[in-house]
Amino acid sequence: MSLPTSSAPYMSDDSESFHNFFESWLVEQNQFLEKLVSASKENQQQEEQAVSQQELDRTILIPLIGKVIQHYEHYYRAKSRWAKNDVLIMFNPSWTSSLEDAFLWIGGWRPSMAFHLLYSKSGLQLEARIAEILRGISTGDLGDLSPGQLERVDELQKVTIREEKELSEKMAKKQEAVADKSMVELSHAATEMMREGAAADERMVEAALGPKEEGLVLMLQKADDLRLNTLRKVVGLLSPMQGVHFLIAAAELHLRFHEWGKKRDARIQQAAQGDQTQQHFDG
Repeated sequence: MSLPTSSAPYMSDDSESFHNFFESWLVEQNQFLEKLVSASKENQQQEEQAVSQQELDRTILIPLIGKVIQHYEHYYRAKSRWAKNDVLIMFNPSWTSSLEDAFLWIGGWRPSMAFHLLYSKSGLQLEARIAEILRGISTGDLGDLSPGQLERVDELQKVTIREEKELSEKMAKKQEAVADKSMVELSHAATEMMREGAAADERMVEAALGPKEEGLVLMLQKADDLRLNTLRKVVGLLSPMQGVHFLIAAAELHLRFHEWGKKRDARIQQAAQGDQTQQHFDG
């Protein structure tokens, strides 16, 4: 399935923090989720009315999928722009929960996760409509993946895992470089200056850390490119209706995982504040 380009306008994000941008982007993602769910239901109604599937794909499903993909592209463009100003916040984001942070890979979701999502949703939909499939009735959703599709998905998964591994190895080298000769020498010199009551030369510190931060920017961009390209390619292997179901599953998982993590953090924070209040009274 080829995806169309969309010229839909998006809000300007130049004057707001990435945290605020992300929260606005989530609101839009939830809106797209509702549109995707509505399209999947409309597809069933159109089938009952004997409307051509090709017509439905052309007029509703493919344009909607294109807008959803563009919404992801918008996110990664904004992320890249902010990363050039302060890449470190992308590796320690304030807009995600501690639950989400525990599963981050180079500042985002692991690309190979897309395949686990696809297989999980496919299995669930297959189980839900197994009777129809056994009767030879096409369900049109992810439970109806053809052998050819499964083969192409498997090939793409192998390529993605290989690229993911290469990036992981490069990231490991970036992390190990924190203890390279220049950093050890600089940290020793700064410590000696502190003992003598002098402050370390910030220009030397910036000169040493600058290239390392630039390396992180490049790593983040490559990881985000792999994330976005994996999403595009997976959807491209599916029929429009299957693509809708995949994007529904992706949005639901992202939104609910974010929600669960935020609620968990709030409960922990509330409990900690309660303990502090109790200790105050006890004291």
